[in-house]
Amino acid sequence: MKDQESDVQSGGHKVLMKRYRQYLMLEKSLSPNTLEAYADDALKLLKYMDECGVDIQDITLDDLHSFAAALGDVGISARSRARIISGVRSLFRFMLLDGYRQDDPSQLLESPKVGRHLPDVLTVGEIDSLISAVDRTAREGQRNRAMLETMYSCGLRVSELCGLKMDDLFLDEEFIRVTGKGSKQRLVPVSRRAIHEIRLYFNDRCHIEAKPGAESYVFLSFRTGRPISRVMVFDIIKDCAAKAGIEKNVSPHTLRHSFATHLLEGGANLVAIQSMLGHEKISTTEIYAHIDRSRLREEIISHHPRNMRS
Repeated sequence: MKDQESDVQSGGHKVLMKRYRQYLMLEKSLSPNTLEAYADDALKLLKYMDECGVDIQDITLDDLHSFAAALGDVGISARSRARIISGVRSLFRFMLLDGYRQDDPSQLLESPKVGRHLPDVLTVGEIDSLISAVDRTAREGQRNRAMLETMYSCGLRVSELCGLKMDDLFLDEEFIRVTGKGSKQRLVPVSRRAIHEIRLYFNDRCHIEAKPGAESYVFLSFRTGRPISRVMVFDIIKDCAAKAGIEKNVSPHTLRHSFATHLLEGGANLVAIQSMLGHEKISTTEIYAHIDRSRLREEIISHHPRNMRS
């Protein structure tokens, strides 16, 4: 990306990209990873137009169609092309707001059709097997059980789990406060089983020597004293899935998908699930309706299985 950015900046877009990054950070409140993805999409477009000899202020819808076609010609998937085009639209919206252009040709630029991918979902039995595979005799065993129960019971993204802080826990009230994408916060009910595992983990956590600045985080590394990382969570889940004999492709997001699917199977409506997951658009949540139709059980539970069994 750095070579691409250098090429674009040499083409006279340095000020534009600087202002665009500020807009994404300050106005849109994007996370660093999302900001970089949007900036990278803009750089792809600007570099392509520089190579075609087209000035940024003269780009037309036909030019954008050529750019989109070029993405397909080099083998970029439909899903990735759709994401890049979304980033291009964001750039043109910024240019319109900031006075770089008087029109927005990207409004009529269509995204490629992307089929919905149905992610692997674990059954309640497989969730139990996964968590039971945690080695309780290991010093980090109780922490790992608490993490997995919390992820599944609350439908958390792995970044939300890693960023969970002590003052986000309202265990007596059976809620936790979650900071999601764009630093948006939501309150999520937490099951009694997860609360039980978290409180058991606190007996071990008090013996961890937390690094300065890490004291407030819930889940810490026993080895480093720092907040647990996304990679560590991924490795823990992969290890437990292997020990449990689960052959599905299991990742931290699998627990989130399973949480949403089990809620839907239990009769929760999409708007309620949307709120729990922190989705801004109901269309993002609608994928779980497709999962539910393909995996209907003979008996529909009345609510999340963890709460049912508490």
